[in-house]
Amino acid sequence: MSNEKPRNPFADIAPALGEYTDKVLFGDVWKRPGLSPRDRSLVTVASLVSLYRTNELPFHLAKAIENGVTKNELIEVITHLAFYAGWPTANTAVAMARKVFGEVEGK
Repeated sequence: MSNEKPRNPFADIAPALGEYTDKVLFGDVWKRPGLSPRDRSLVTVASLVSLYRTNELPFHLAKAIENGVTKNELIEVITHLAFYAGWPTANTAVAMARKVFGEVEGK
């Protein structure tokens, strides 16, 4: 058994969901060759903003930066989505981006 910490915060209570998340989603799906990790991050952030999935958005904003998406590009995505997903949705996403950007810079 590995001493490696699980990637997700719910593996202790939902081990099967944790395993699917680690092995299928972040293993198979994110590693498919059809899109780069950078492009997958852009698509994921856009989807999470549009669907107002605020629980997952901070993680994926940070992952997008890790995958080479710039802060300015993320703000452009959010600004663009204000007209398609709604102003309040974009406003919330900007506040979350501000926090994540500060955390990333503080590392």
